[in-house]
Amino acid sequence: MLEYLTENLPATPDILAMAAPLKSTEVFRLAATCAEHQCPHFDGADCQLATRVVRILPAVVDSLPPCIIRKECRWYAQEGAAACKRCPAITTVTYDLSPQVREVSGLSVIEEPAVR
Repeated sequence: MLEYLTENLPATPDILAMAAPLKSTEVFRLAATCAEHQCPHFDGADCQLATRVVRILPAVVDSLPPCIIRKECRWYAQEGAAACKRCPAITTVTYDLSPQVREVSGLSVIEEPAVR
């Protein structure tokens, strides 16, 4: 079940532990300040991940979902409502290595060697 928060909730160790036995990134949507030049998606002005998400992925909702970070969100500032309509489908960790997901990521994917 998906629930949106109405106020910021710090990602304390106690909160993150509530995800067990799963990884916290498999349960929670976490927000952080853009890392800008420390991020491989930042080109000096824009987040190219946000650009690719909007260009490649279909919208998954028709209206803007509730969001308490929208006023500070780089994706929203850069791509507007189009980014918000795709945001519910974005995950930190994915096990989907489809060509579409690889293209959106813009990063090389290290594949596990085949087991013989």
